[in-house]
Amino acid sequence: MTKIQTPNDAPASAMSHSDQGTALGQLLDLFELECLKPDHYLGQTLDLGFRNLFGGHILGQALVAAGNTCEQRQAHSLHAYFIRGGDARAPVQYSVDRIRDGNSFSVRRVTASQDDKAILILSTSFQAAEEGFEHQIEMPQVPPPESLASDRYGVSLVPTLLSCGVDEPGRTDRAIEIRSVDAVDPTHPEKKAPIQYAWFRALGRVPDAPALHKCLLAYASDFGLLGTCMRPHGVSYYQPGMVIASLDHAMWFYRDFRIDDWLLYACESPTAGRARGLNHGNIFRRDGTLVACVAQEGLIRQVGAR
Repeated sequence: MTKIQTPNDAPASAMSHSDQGTALGQLLDLFELECLKPDHYLGQTLDLGFRNLFGGHILGQALVAAGNTCEQRQAHSLHAYFIRGGDARAPVQYSVDRIRDGNSFSVRRVTASQDDKAILILSTSFQAAEEGFEHQIEMPQVPPPESLASDRYGVSLVPTLLSCGVDEPGRTDRAIEIRSVDAVDPTHPEKKAPIQYAWFRALGRVPDAPALHKCLLAYASDFGLLGTCMRPHGVSYYQPGMVIASLDHAMWFYRDFRIDDWLLYACESPTAGRARGLNHGNIFRRDGTLVACVAQEGLIRQVGAR
């Protein structure tokens, strides 16, 4: 198995997931890719109950594969296209092309495939440590996570541990905990402004490897973002007749963070049309530091709609 390693971190092979909550341990195991041959990896899957393999799953594993070929630099951006819906019952093969290694930046292209057909193409860039000008927008003023209940739907991201109701604080049978501000009931959504805020974190300690935290953030960033462009229309993934899918996904990483500390996902949708919706997201640490920015376009088709 190939695991993410970074300088000054404990070797990943020495990291045990046995002390993690069951769901988080399962999730971390998914980010340990088997090396088939140089620059070719195999990733395992889990069925989360969606129609296709969860997009963030492929996105995160593809970033792992790229990072395994560029361990001395940190990912600063990624751009991905979802080509086909993946099969959650079959593993995914990842092929890495080393496009360029410059003095400051390295570029990789990853093709994720099943049955010799591409399901995702990822381009990602890695940067050597460098200082420069800094500014950022302010974090929105929202209630703290302690004042909010855990989301009822889709919080575990591990199918056998999916909860059917609001969970009590402190439960650890999930990988990612999400606490939404002004949440909608996805089975009976009401129309709201195309803005949403949610706190999230990994429930359990994640090894001190910055690259792993970025891969997990890429994974989690696909969960719920697409719902932003559906809020003004009073529809959701869970309703009959809705065909929902991520079309592409982009991320930019700017500052350090931990996925096992609370992060605020501030999302907005500037437009929707032609059965597509555009979504933007900014991810903040609890102290207000902006750590990453996200953009995604998704298919939001209502079958049989006039």
